[in-house]
Amino acid sequence: MARFNYLELPVRDVPVTKAFYASAFGWTFTDFGPDYAATMTGDTDIGLNGDSSQSTAQLLPVIEVDDLEAAEAAVQAAGGTITLPIFAFPGGRRFHFRDPAGHELAAMQPDAHA
Repeated sequence: MARFNYLELPVRDVPVTKAFYASAFGWTFTDFGPDYAATMTGDTDIGLNGDSSQSTAQLLPVIEVDDLEAAEAAVQAAGGTITLPIFAFPGGRRFHFRDPAGHELAAMQPDAHA
C-alpha cells in the first residue's frame, strides 16, 4: 500500500534551516550536497530542499510507491497534473504532481538497495 514517508520543506538557506531544527528539536541531518539535507530515521523523515529549480510553493508530502511509472500513469488517469517529471535523487526516483484540488505532492520509489 502506498504511504506517506517523507515531508519536504522548500527552503532558501539549508544550513540556517538545518541549524534551527537541530536546535529546536534535536534533529540530526545528513547532507546530500550543498542544497539538500534530510533526517534519516526511517520513520516519516524531513527533507530541506534549497534547490530553487525544484522549489514548491508549500510543504511537499511524498508518497512511497512500489512502481513509479504506474503511479505516474494512475495520477494522470485520475485527473492529476504532473508538475515535475520523474527524476533521480540519492536513494530513489520521484515525480511531483498537483491533485485536482491544487495541492502539490510527490510520489517516490526508493532504490532497490536503499
